[in-house]
Amino acid sequence: MTKYDVAIIGSGPGGYVAAIRCAQLGMKTAIIEKYPTLGGTCLNVGCIPSKALLDSSEHYHNAHNNFEEHGINLKDLKVDFKQMINRKQKVVDQTCDGVKYLMDKNKIEIYHGVGSFEDEHTIIIKGEGDKNEKIEAQNIIIATGSKPTELPFAKFDKERIISSTEALTLKEVPKQLIVIGGGVIGLELGSVYARLGAEVTVVEYLDKVIPTFDGAMGKELMKSLKKLGVKFNLSHKVTDVSRDGDKVTVKAKDKKDKEVSFEGDYCLVSVGRRPYTEGLNLDKAGLKANDKGQVEVNDHLQTEKSHIYAIGDVVRGAMLAHKAEEEGVMVAELIAGQKPHVDYNLIPGVVYTWPEVAGVGKTEEQLKEEKVPYKSGQFPMRALGRSRASMDTEGLVKILSHQETDEVLGVHIIAARAADLIAEAVVAMEFRASAEDIARISHAHPTYSEAVKEAALAATDNRSLHV
Repeated sequence: MTKYDVAIIGSGPGGYVAAIRCAQLGMKTAIIEKYPTLGGTCLNVGCIPSKALLDSSEHYHNAHNNFEEHGINLKDLKVDFKQMINRKQKVVDQTCDGVKYLMDKNKIEIYHGVGSFEDEHTIIIKGEGDKNEKIEAQNIIIATGSKPTELPFAKFDKERIISSTEALTLKEVPKQLIVIGGGVIGLELGSVYARLGAEVTVVEYLDKVIPTFDGAMGKELMKSLKKLGVKFNLSHKVTDVSRDGDKVTVKAKDKKDKEVSFEGDYCLVSVGRRPYTEGLNLDKAGLKANDKGQVEVNDHLQTEKSHIYAIGDVVRGAMLAHKAEEEGVMVAELIAGQKPHVDYNLIPGVVYTWPEVAGVGKTEEQLKEEKVPYKSGQFPMRALGRSRASMDTEGLVKILSHQETDEVLGVHIIAARAADLIAEAVVAMEFRASAEDIARISHAHPTYSEAVKEAALAATDNRSLHV
């Protein structure tokens, strides 16, 4: 039986990054993946393919709606959806091949098959047919990720009642797409198909969309998506989903408890994700999942067995690829005897619609609930020269700082390139900068980032220069 310093179950962003860092630190490392390709949900059926489709659909939307204004005239513009899906798959394949290259480069042993515990140091890997292998590891990292949550009355048939996985490989653009759930995944994929001509209807249980973000972001995003033709039904509790041939019917109760129904040719159920620990045989390692399906860990991401760690979507916290990566690096460095740290308050969240939404730190709602005295500064993107030049005038930047110390407590952006702009806020907050610190930094002109400076000025004695 081959022995390793570290064995990692799962090759998503958390798992493969943990493997690389372990190898860099001189540990003999193995990674186990049940699927033929590496990269987990993120690279295969999540972050990467969805961004590929988001970009393709945005190019089409701009060509259809904005090119003429730029002086670009096109004839016979149409969507070749098959090619759009093919390009998406090429991007996925290249990215997954890149992970394989990194494993080889760092001399990490790859095992393909379903990994499960035989005991707290031994992993059985069930491959194709009757091929079974066993490996032993001094340390083990569980990085098995998550799966889309299924509603009890809306089981995925993977044809018309679909999860995000199937939404990335459809053979046609839906005519009428019903999206159950107004969270990040539902709105991203809903926006893809709305741009391509689908009539998209969002049915959301809460009274707002993207509820984990600052309230102002959800309101602005709804305004933007309504311009694409997306219809929103908030405070609606879905009670039944049924299919008759190519028709899907969704029944729900509105806030007045009145039953309403929606019909479409596809229904995307996007109500969150659940940790994936099935088949791990945790009990054989002396572990168990909690009622949420999570593996419980301490601040060092150790389970009840101190040499077994868990990271990413299988533990508490936001289900984000970059959060999993940070945890993977942290665990590798802890095993090596270092003293790393992850500040969970400073892990940004992003919605890759257009405009994008990004936020880090506390929302205004959280500060009110925690009774923290704060100042708020905002700057609209329409007041920015760069935004007008590119016709990306939707959105705003909002900075929240402490009323007394001026320390930045939260930054929330809905704008073109918000996913990139948020990095400045993360750096500032990592160094506990004040709003005035950001306001005094020279930002190149003309850029979208000037809106961050202007919002900081607004939070500093309300002195924006360009509004």
